[in-house]
Amino acid sequence: MAKPMTRPYSRYSHDAVVLLGQLIRRARIERKITATELAERAGLSRGLVQRIEKGDPGCAIGAVFEAAAVVGVRLFDADHGALTAALGANTAMLTLLPKTVRASKLEAKDDF
Repeated sequence: MAKPMTRPYSRYSHDAVVLLGQLIRRARIERKITATELAERAGLSRGLVQRIEKGDPGCAIGAVFEAAAVVGVRLFDADHGALTAALGANTAMLTLLPKTVRASKLEAKDDF
């Protein structure tokens, strides 16, 4: 079976994924945790940990977040209470917004 084509990512997304991988690797090394130990603690394979640390954008976001949490890289507010409050506020805001967004039926007339 042929390998699927890789999805193109913006420079910003690529750099952000690489930076997050570097932060996870740095925190792991500073805590003297091997890639195998991180994999065991996070419930991931060693190969997936290596891909995360290399900045592979194809890694599942949950796996990346779990690896980051295990080594202490905080992606949001370090205070769990503040994170829970932000989650609740965002959930409340999303309930007020429409559930779907439809494309506009009006065509813009830009032939001035």
